Amino acid sequence: MEALVYSFLAGISTAIGAIIVAFFGQPSQRALSGLLGFAGGIMLAISAFDLMPESLEIGSMSSTIIGFSFGAIMMYALDKFIPHAHMSGGEDIIEENTSPLNNKEILRTGYLIFFGIALHNLPEGLAIGAGLESSPELGLYIAIAIGLHNIPEGMATAGPLRAGGLRWIKVFLLTLFAGLMTPLGAALGLIIFNISPVLVAGGLAFAAGAMVYIVSDELIPQSHNLHSHIANAGLIIGLLLGFVLTS
Repeated sequence: MEALVYSFLAGISTAIGAIIVAFFGQPSQRALSGLLGFAGGIMLAISAFDLMPESLEIGSMSSTIIGFSFGAIMMYALDKFIPHAHMSGGEDIIEENTSPLNNKEILRTGYLIFFGIALHNLPEGLAIGAGLESSPELGLYIAIAIGLHNIPEGMATAGPLRAGGLRWIKVFLLTLFAGLMTPLGAALGLIIFNISPVLVAGGLAFAAGAMVYIVSDELIPQSHNLHSHIANAGLIIGLLLGFVLTS
């Protein structure tokens, strides 16, 4: 039950991103930079200080390395074959005054972004499930980190869908649906990783690999594109907080 609750809360952060855009417009680059850096710092701390050592303790060096590699490779494959939007300075959020002649093309782009983010949320749910197999606290920390990461993704999804002509209620429901792929992934993770201790160890390392890839591929580059100094501050604060939480 905890896995579903934590992953649901992390997943609906995608819809929260859409709500922020609907009511407040696009956040400042400084705010986004700090949020992305902070989420990245927490993810790195959880991966390095908790997931990897716990995986090694439960399993072996080989299962830890294989699990970590598989997590990173899965995220790379998703990016390669099903790319999704990156929040990088506001260009991903298309303004509503776009020419009506381009609405269908913009809407198609919005649907592609939605589809990509929905599929990317599955392994994020697996990461939460793997963390909960170790301890409720670790699962909660992973869910918080992923939830922070999902807010900008919801913003990047909402802009094109709205600019393409969808009403805000439909935009909200679509971003919510994309977020609900996270608890689905968590449920699958609990089924898979509950089979044997070796799979639990591999699952913890898998979660670390997936999160490190997300930090390296998305959070750090995007946050630095927005504001490098605030990105660094957010990353350091997140890393220290993650270290405190996992110690």
